[in-house]
Amino acid sequence: MSDAASRLAALAEDLWGVPLPVRIRAWDGSEAGPPGPGAPVLVIRDRRALRRLAWRPGELGLARGWVAGEVDVEGDLYGVLDRLAGILWERGTGTDAPGGRRARAARALRTARDPRVRAAARDLLRLAGPWPPPAPPAEEVRRRSGPLHTRLRDRAAISHHYDVGNDFYELVLGPSMVYSCAYWSEGGTLEDAQRDKSELVCRKLAVKEGDRLLDVGCGWGSMALHAARHHGAVVVGITLSSEQAAYARKRVADEGLTDRVEIRVQDYRDVRDGPYDAISSVGMAEHVGAVRYREYADVLHGLLKPGGRLLNHQIARRPEPREEAYRVDPFIDAYVFPDGELAPIGRTTATLEEAGFEVRDVEAIREHYALTLRRWVANLEERWDEAVRLTSPGRARVWRLYMAASALAFERNRIGVNQVLAVRTPEGGASGMPLRSRIWSGADGS
Repeated sequence: MSDAASRLAALAEDLWGVPLPVRIRAWDGSEAGPPGPGAPVLVIRDRRALRRLAWRPGELGLARGWVAGEVDVEGDLYGVLDRLAGILWERGTGTDAPGGRRARAARALRTARDPRVRAAARDLLRLAGPWPPPAPPAEEVRRRSGPLHTRLRDRAAISHHYDVGNDFYELVLGPSMVYSCAYWSEGGTLEDAQRDKSELVCRKLAVKEGDRLLDVGCGWGSMALHAARHHGAVVVGITLSSEQAAYARKRVADEGLTDRVEIRVQDYRDVRDGPYDAISSVGMAEHVGAVRYREYADVLHGLLKPGGRLLNHQIARRPEPREEAYRVDPFIDAYVFPDGELAPIGRTTATLEEAGFEVRDVEAIREHYALTLRRWVANLEERWDEAVRLTSPGRARVWRLYMAASALAFERNRIGVNQVLAVRTPEGGASGMPLRSRIWSGADGS
């Protein structure tokens, strides 16, 4: 089979309606696409990847080939992803077949109105080789049944993402062991930025000596330790990951803070020992889901004392016309955050208010997350062989792809991240908030 790359480039243009935006190298060594010195190259190492793409056009099919090692990038991964985003994430499959991104090429053969699309789909199937497609990579979540966001299903989803080995997370996240957006200043390190984020949260919550703080989705315990060590708080941290909890408990013991910090494997819906003076929820609410978000807000409101504060740190998406149908994209759902859902910031603040909170401040920090993700990608790439040994080649490739793509999504304003400060304002309206609401950021010179 000669010059597979030229055939693929022509097929891509017929299917997507635009020239292939990246150079491509096929399994037979042939190349096609935009030339240029130093330009990144999309490498199709095995035509099995085409069978995956024919079966699942668009993002998920290509991602399966990536995770399996059949698709790779030479050069700048960010550059390839940025160029492909316009056709994979915005144009969908590029066919007229019903079902959009989930349409199969076989269905496109029967239903596409454009004869060129039908012909291209047939050529793609011939070039892809023997049918059926390979099984999805082992790293892909298997099909789940039953209602979303039950306690059991949420625990399984959290375990898929977080119980992959603490050593692997240490490699990616660095010494801070914080898996959420850092708060950057000029010239700072990742560890500095993560410490500053924890300090920012504590300042917004006005945590002081003896305050009871509930840290929902406590991860490996960094926020809980910071609040206890630097602000004298008495902290309960909860997580659904047993590996996170074991790691956090050891850190608490090693620092001699067992009298101030308790780490539990517990669902937020099962916390019964309120009231708390403050609640931090950092990078956890994305797992809650639209069907449970009001319940989440109600539970946290009920766990706070009157005048208590909530800091909700959460990734947000741009509003969509069909709000009720939104889920995270297929690759993220299948490989990274099963059952994850993102909501626009307006919906989040409205739901918190419906639960009785008074929203006092919203800070958008999406550029900070882009910087954080690029640092995590660099950590992973610098210690790639070790990362593969600690997990699997497929798992390491999942992380590299999702973090790089997410960095671009934040940079291009496709998604954002916000810190929402809300108060359970008591009857009478005395919120306890300072007149200068930016005092925690040092805007007043403090």
